[in-house]
Amino acid sequence: MTQRTVMVLNGPNLNLLGTREPEIYGHDTLDDIAARLVARGAELGIEIDCRQTNHEGMLVDWLHEAREGGVHAVLLNAGAYTHTSIALLDAIKAIQLPVIEVHLSDPEARESFRHLSYVGMAAVDCVKGLGPDSYLVALDRAAAL
Repeated sequence: MTQRTVMVLNGPNLNLLGTREPEIYGHDTLDDIAARLVARGAELGIEIDCRQTNHEGMLVDWLHEAREGGVHAVLLNAGAYTHTSIALLDAIKAIQLPVIEVHLSDPEARESFRHLSYVGMAAVDCVKGLGPDSYLVALDRAAAL
């Protein structure tokens, strides 16, 4: 059996997890979350490819790479770009891969400008408000696709 790959893409400011507004985002770092994903992926027979950037265009490039690289699914926490990036919406639609939107907090329970999700307009699913477990739930859902 060929091992499937799930690409986990993280957007701006997620490199500051653990210290950035821990009352909202918790104390786990992005490395902590990645380690948990890799462990869960091993249980599921899925290779995990975790990446983070503060640059919108890099997220678009990585989405294109996922398509070309035969990735099974993408977990995308686009951070603030979730609410602003038509470029990410277009990229998700273009790659024709399942993308699951991920959020540590629940954007709909926060400021009104966070209620609109361009990512969600093209994603096949959304997991939000579970803290770091949002990623694990999203991985389980990706595995089922």
